[in-house]
Amino acid sequence: MKSDKIKKLTYFFFELGTLRKVIRSHQQYFFTNDLTDNISSHSFRTALIGYFLAKEEKVDSNKVIKMCLLHDLEESRSGDQNWVNKKYVKVFEEEIRKEQLLSLADSQELLKLSQEYSERKTKEAKIAKDADLLDQIFILCEYRWQGNKEAAWWLEGEEQEKLMFSKTAKRIAKLAKKQRPSEWWDNLWTNKRR
Repeated sequence: MKSDKIKKLTYFFFELGTLRKVIRSHQQYFFTNDLTDNISSHSFRTALIGYFLAKEEKVDSNKVIKMCLLHDLEESRSGDQNWVNKKYVKVFEEEIRKEQLLSLADSQELLKLSQEYSERKTKEAKIAKDADLLDQIFILCEYRWQGNKEAAWWLEGEEQEKLMFSKTAKRIAKLAKKQRPSEWWDNLWTNKRR
């Protein structure tokens, strides 16, 4: 690889690192300060959720994972906008993505996947969005468990499920709302060492 391409790739990797510092803006309306809830942590769980949804729904999991990893990439430059902000703020997402990706190898594939995700016409794009919404439900469940009444209010009803495409995502959302976030380790803990 030529030194110019290495330099551009290095720039891109440093830019990706800034996503760990972009706090998700919904915290403003959930009256919380959660430094672990950033765009990087959100994208990580979203990608894994997307993988399992894709497998269950029998669509291209590789494509879904890539969409999940790319879905908030532009927020390294624009910041995160919650559903209130979006009413008032115009973000030039496509322009940002092009500037971020055009100088990289495989940029056309990444731009095509980003565009496909934005349009939400394919099953893969819809499932990637389901993964994004499910991660939001999981974080709200975690906040509710900590006593956040605003998060609890947002979880009432089935509004999030109505936005979802796949049956699997809808089922997971309903179950997540009923579980304790710590229930997964109920049968793992012990006071005895092996």
